[in-house]
Amino acid sequence: MLSEEAEKIMTERFGKDTVIALATIEKEIPYVRYVNAYYENGAFYIITYALSNKIRHMKQNPTVAIAGEWFTAHGKGVNLGYFGKKENQMIANKLKNAFAEWIDNGHNNFDDENTIIFCVELTDGVLFSHGTKYEF
Repeated sequence: MLSEEAEKIMTERFGKDTVIALATIEKEIPYVRYVNAYYENGAFYIITYALSNKIRHMKQNPTVAIAGEWFTAHGKGVNLGYFGKKENQMIANKLKNAFAEWIDNGHNNFDDENTIIFCVELTDGVLFSHGTKYEF
C-alpha cells in the first residue's frame, strides 16, 4: 500500500497521459513495450486490443512489471473488458479525458468489442522523488 505522500506523487506524475514500459512473460521470456497509461488509486489503466500479445501473455501469467519516471513496480494484469461496456463507463470517461490529445486519431475502434481496458493493479514497487525512496 502506498503512503499518502507516495500516492500524491504517483497521481501528480502519472495521473495523466503518460508513457510507461509494460513487461509480460511468455514461456519464461520477457516482452517489454511502451504503452500510454493513466494512474489512479494504485492502478494503471491502458486502452488496448483484446487479441494483442500483451493480453495473450497476461492470460497465461497475470504478473506484469512496469517502469516509468523514477518508478518501477510489479502488478497483476486484469482485463476489464470492452471499453464501451456500462461497468467501465467511469474509468472510460477518465481515459477519454486523459488521452484526449490522441484518442480519436483512428487508432482505436470503439465499436469493436475487442477494444478493452487493461488494468495493472500494483502489488509492490519503488518510487523515487527528490532523494526520497518510497517502497510498497
